[in-house]
Amino acid sequence: MRSSLSTFAYLAVLSALSTPVVSQVAVWGQCGGQYYSGPTTCAAGSTCVYSNPYYSQCLPGAASSSSSTPVGTPTTSSPTATSPSTGPTASNSVCPSAKNKFKFFGVNESGAEFGNTAIPGQLNKDYTFPSPSSIDYFVGKGFNTFRLPFLMERLSPPTTGLLGPFNQTYLSGLQTIISYITGKGAFVLLDPHNFMSYNGAQITDTTTFQTWWQNVASLFKSNNNVIFDIMNEPNGMDASVVFGLNQAAINGIRASGATTQLILLEGTSWTGAWTWQSSGNAAAFSAPISDPSNNFAIEMHQYLDSDGSGTSDQCVNATIGSDRLQVATAWLEQTGIKGFLGEIGAGSNPTCVSAVQSALCAMQSSDAWIGALWWAAGPWWGTYFQSIEPPSGDAVATILPEALEPFL
Repeated sequence: MRSSLSTFAYLAVLSALSTPVVSQVAVWGQCGGQYYSGPTTCAAGSTCVYSNPYYSQCLPGAASSSSSTPVGTPTTSSPTATSPSTGPTASNSVCPSAKNKFKFFGVNESGAEFGNTAIPGQLNKDYTFPSPSSIDYFVGKGFNTFRLPFLMERLSPPTTGLLGPFNQTYLSGLQTIISYITGKGAFVLLDPHNFMSYNGAQITDTTTFQTWWQNVASLFKSNNNVIFDIMNEPNGMDASVVFGLNQAAINGIRASGATTQLILLEGTSWTGAWTWQSSGNAAAFSAPISDPSNNFAIEMHQYLDSDGSGTSDQCVNATIGSDRLQVATAWLEQTGIKGFLGEIGAGSNPTCVSAVQSALCAMQSSDAWIGALWWAAGPWWGTYFQSIEPPSGDAVATILPEALEPFL
């Protein structure tokens, strides 16, 4: 997501959080967890249920008196992800010509990158982590991949720099939700959502960036369901510089011992699919990418409004999705490099639904694309028009059944 949209979203969320706290928590709201200081009594018809050390949530229904599992303790009864199959069964009523289902298909779970002016910030005031019940909801429907945006400054405090010790509180929160997601058999993209900047300055030092990624990857090198998303939406930088930073990160990740996990590389100019050629990314990333494991893909993003920013719920036309992916798809097919659409979003109206369908249909009709993720879910989106946070995000009723689920 572009930085301007992220900033507005953060301000809107923080404004919403400034409203007076009520004595009872609404269904699906937070009711407990470490560092949580809000109300713990759930509204009628719901019960406070433990999700992880940092999050308990008011879920519909009352605690059963006959249950052997006390309310407030973890359970293991939630769904487990399965990887979609590939082959002729990818064909569906929306896209009869589809030949390849996505290996990775899911949603961005936003929240840990919120409050980007509050560093390190306070959990559940400035930022939050995804709700396990949200993960369960999507896994139950058949989605198997979640992108987890986070801030480098929270993990690596500016007081000690990128190569200083990690903030253990923030790291623990990341590790907890990552373990939860991958424990369901799903994949998680570890996404530093920093636009290739740190502490107010562009990242240009490849040696430091390589070492930082080596340190991060070493924490997850034994978890094959973790995917390393090198950097969200670099911008204002030459494509060749961004390419060099991506290569340095690959070197660091593989040097950590993380030799089997997928790595995703993003280009400059917000890694836009529709500007992949004009931004210089096509030329820069056509240079040989060195990965001893040969397990990487190019991550692109694409929104369907007039300027491609994702700030409007109106799409250009019903085919703008496939139109904007054409050049990128041709480049992927020509180079043999695989593509991954890390963000796609649009409004919940007939034109936009058709536009999203056209994009995903074009992708599944090619051998080039291995995955796609919707922007976004997350517990703090409120009335954001692209939110598919269950149960009542603005895009849940239309986007999920009409634009996404047909491609599972």
